[in-house]
Amino acid sequence: MGLSSSRQSLERQQPSNQRRPHAPDPAPPAWQPAPEASYTLGLFNEASDDDWKNAEKFCRTHPPDPPRILASDVIDRIRLHDRSSQGKPRTGVSTWKVNLPLMAGLYDIRGKLGIYYEVRVNRMEGVVALGTACKPYPSWRMPGWNRLSAGLHLDDMRKFFEDPDGGRDYTPELSRISSGDVIGCGYQFATGVLFFTHNGHRLPNAFTGIYMPRVDYDVYAAIGLDGANEIDVNFGSSDFCWHDGNDVAWRVDGHVGYMVESGPGQDERLPSYSEATSRFHR
Repeated sequence: MGLSSSRQSLERQQPSNQRRPHAPDPAPPAWQPAPEASYTLGLFNEASDDDWKNAEKFCRTHPPDPPRILASDVIDRIRLHDRSSQGKPRTGVSTWKVNLPLMAGLYDIRGKLGIYYEVRVNRMEGVVALGTACKPYPSWRMPGWNRLSAGLHLDDMRKFFEDPDGGRDYTPELSRISSGDVIGCGYQFATGVLFFTHNGHRLPNAFTGIYMPRVDYDVYAAIGLDGANEIDVNFGSSDFCWHDGNDVAWRVDGHVGYMVESGPGQDERLPSYSEATSRFHR
C-alpha cells in the first residue's frame, strides 16, 4: 500500500533532547535504508493525494512528543499487562496506538534484550497492519507511512518505515495470511532492529538502526485496520507463539521502574500520579 509516484518520502524529524546529561554510551548503529527496492505504488491499495497532504500537514504542525516520566499507575498497568484488546469488524483506515508505551526512553534496560507483542488475525477482509509509532501520529494513516513509524502490511506483505509510497518487499517466508495466524512485532534495544514473526517463527530483520538513540523516544504499538477485520492483541497477558518472547528479557513489562541515570539501590523515586500528570499535562 502507498501513494502515487509524485510523492517523496517525508523528511525524518528528530525530537529534541531536553534531558539532563549522563555518561556517554557507545555510538548506536547508524540508520540505513532497507536494502530492498522501494516501490512507488502499492500492490493492491492506494491512499488519496488529500490523505497524504493532510498527513504531511499534521506532522508539520504536531512535532514528536519527547519521552516522558510515567506515572506510577501507568507503570502498574504495564506490569499487569493491562493492554490486551480485540479489534472488531470496521470500515475506513484507522491506526490504533496503545496508550501505554512499548518502549519508554527514559527508563533503564539493563538485562533486557528488547520488546515484543503479537497480533492474532481471526478475520481479514481488507487490510491489517502492525508495527510501531511515536506520538502524535495521524490516526487515519497506516503504520509505517509517516514520521517515526514502521509497519508490516498483511495485504501485500510489504514493509514500511516513514514511507508514504509503495513500501518494500519483506521476505518470501511470508506469502499469505490465514485465519488464526499470529504475527509478532519485536524491537531489539542494542541494534535498533525491528523484526516480525509468523506463527512463532522469527522472520528476517525488517529495519536496522531505527529509534536510536533509544533514550530520545517513547515508542508505541501501532495497529492499522481497513475493512472487516477481527484481531486479538497480546502484550504478554498470555504466552507468546514466539517462545523467546516469553523470556523476561523480551517482556514489555520488564524495563520500567528505574530511570536511565539510576538503577536498583540508587533510590530514584518514581513520581506520584499527581506529580507526573501535573508535569506532563498538555
